[in-house]
Amino acid sequence: MSELITRTAAELADALAAGETTSVELTQAHLDRIAAVDGDAERGVHAFLHVDAEGALEQAAASDARRAAGETRHLLDGVPIAVKDVLATRGLPTTCGSRILEGWVPPYDATVVATIKAAGLPILGKTNMDEFAMGSSTEHSAYGPTRNPWDLTRIPGGSGGGSAAAVAAFEAPLALGTDTGGSIRQPGAVTGTVGVKPTYGAVSRYGLVALANSLDQVGPVTRTVLDSALLQELIGGHDPRDSTSVPTPVTGLVDAARQGAAGDLAGLRVGVITELAGDGWQAGVMTRFEESVQLLKDLGAEVVEISCPTFVHAMAAYYLILPAECSSNLAKFDAMRYGLRVVPEGDPSAEAVMRATRDVGFGDEVKRRIMIGTYALSSGYYDAYYGQAQKVRTLISRDFAAAFEQVDVLVSPTSPTTAFALGEKLDDPLAMYLQDLATIPANLAGVPGISVPAGLADEDGLPVGLQVLAPALADDRLYRVGAAVEAALTARWGAPILTTAPDLEDLR
Repeated sequence: MSELITRTAAELADALAAGETTSVELTQAHLDRIAAVDGDAERGVHAFLHVDAEGALEQAAASDARRAAGETRHLLDGVPIAVKDVLATRGLPTTCGSRILEGWVPPYDATVVATIKAAGLPILGKTNMDEFAMGSSTEHSAYGPTRNPWDLTRIPGGSGGGSAAAVAAFEAPLALGTDTGGSIRQPGAVTGTVGVKPTYGAVSRYGLVALANSLDQVGPVTRTVLDSALLQELIGGHDPRDSTSVPTPVTGLVDAARQGAAGDLAGLRVGVITELAGDGWQAGVMTRFEESVQLLKDLGAEVVEISCPTFVHAMAAYYLILPAECSSNLAKFDAMRYGLRVVPEGDPSAEAVMRATRDVGFGDEVKRRIMIGTYALSSGYYDAYYGQAQKVRTLISRDFAAAFEQVDVLVSPTSPTTAFALGEKLDDPLAMYLQDLATIPANLAGVPGISVPAGLADEDGLPVGLQVLAPALADDRLYRVGAAVEAALTARWGAPILTTAPDLEDLR
């Protein structure tokens, strides 16, 4: 394994600036790593659905030419990146992990994709995901599951398991993900990576194939808190093409990460959410969480318990609001305009073509959620289900507001368990949904959250994540706390947690 691919994005940026390497060299090193360990759904990590080696090397060569001419566009110019396959990429397939969009190539770029291209980051390819971002394990991809680089028999989280696995397996130093109910943070927790869900609207959603418009948010997937800060500052900002984009820029993230890495949290008040821990949570997860809370105290923070009573209803509300929005969003996949088209024998009607196409093109989980959402929005049930769920959402937002009047940030474990075995929960949708128990409230309220590695569980030696939540537009607090915890734990471990992961060549 090339030494280049084990460096952080910030270190790679410094190496490029110092002339120690070139973008072509480090892009090729990552492409070689992908070729060596990614494989397919049967063998290897299978983090990527499409690898654009030619395009990435062309972009890398252009970056090197700019650097030679003194025209570098951004600190990360020349550092390669992977993109979740739910973001539109002009000239590259965007399938959303679904057969219904197999081979579809968008004629435009999502705003965040255009931004990273303009900054000079070579795009290595598109990463695997649960179909239309519906799932917590990346097993619902129509193209086969992604595997956890720590143990190839286990899941890498979802829906953005491909992006997290690519970063954890040293196939990419940076990746873009999306988080609707935890799809960046939960994969981060189970793969030992850093995952951030920015404040809703702080990063453009234009060009993101929507699952649930009021919940979806693009964010960074990296190996360090500083790398996430660098990437979020790059992709963030107001976008007039996105009606949900907030006009107030979220700034100071890199400075906050550097401040936090110094290890001083004096004056910070931290709230431990009592409803997001305890019985039913894996013992090893709770042990690492309790150690992290003690670490926050050791760093000078004041820690108190905070009750957010409506959080216990968050999952029920989420699984009414999300299906309702997705049933509406996925109506556009009708076999008439783009994507898959299945024509039954005879002289079928447009309705018959649509029915046949959606039957073949959508997987079971997508169909399940469309039916739930359609039912929740139907006449006679709207007020009883969808309307009630929206009221609970308001109460959850109020709980957050009340909590943040008392503390600066809130903390909890990111996921109730470590990575479970592939296939273990496929026949039990409720058990799968429970993996997002701790992450869902932030999406319902639109507040930002980060997951940072908190160590390995005693039972199985697999990664555990610490979740930090902050008020809307106070994303800098995430980076200060996350970087402080990261620096202290890395010093305790003697090296970053990913350096202790098994060698993928031995696992395959």
